[in-house]
Amino acid sequence: MDMKTDEDLQKDVLAELKWEPRVQPWTEIGVAVKNGVVTLTGTVDSYVKRWAGEEAVHRVHGVKAVANDIDIRLPHAAQRSDTDIASAAVRALESSSLLKTSNIDITVSAGRVTLKGQVEWNYEREEAERWIRNLWGVTGVTDLVTVKSRPAPAQLKQEIERALVRSAEADAKNIQVEVQGNKVILKGRVRARAERQEAHRVAWMAPGVTQIEDQIIIA
Repeated sequence: MDMKTDEDLQKDVLAELKWEPRVQPWTEIGVAVKNGVVTLTGTVDSYVKRWAGEEAVHRVHGVKAVANDIDIRLPHAAQRSDTDIASAAVRALESSSLLKTSNIDITVSAGRVTLKGQVEWNYEREEAERWIRNLWGVTGVTDLVTVKSRPAPAQLKQEIERALVRSAEADAKNIQVEVQGNKVILKGRVRARAERQEAHRVAWMAPGVTQIEDQIIIA
């Protein structure tokens, strides 16, 4: 596959931002590319829009890294005190049936929310951050929540491979799984980014996994 020029990459990034509904109007975001590194600039009205813009750019093939220099300017109606944000954050996490909120500590300073604690599963960490970044008034999220490390079962490799076989989104025969302690290494060649994302999802579902090393190549 030919390497994309910076100009080609910029066009693809702009197209992906236009395609992403959470960052509309996408014209608020400026895009510069140098040697495969994308710099985002501009001003948006919420943290979730800033975060979604960065996530969209990472989806574009050929992007090596992203520098997110987007500023957040909250509309007057969305501005809240740190106390109000902290209270809303507590209520948000308590409303999720997937979380044990007693395991997560919340600190708010100048609109930035810091999450600390330890959870049993990676999906709990992702769930907590998802709830917080969607709150009005939040200007940033620092996720310091860790996944409890525990010995991986001897059958962990086999269980992940079986889960990949069951998945309709991944071609299991093209994905190899290695396990080193609590780290899962994914290798192989897949046809699309969606297959690689599905391999990640399946591996994170396994108990005790605290790290994934992705060596999958998109052919």
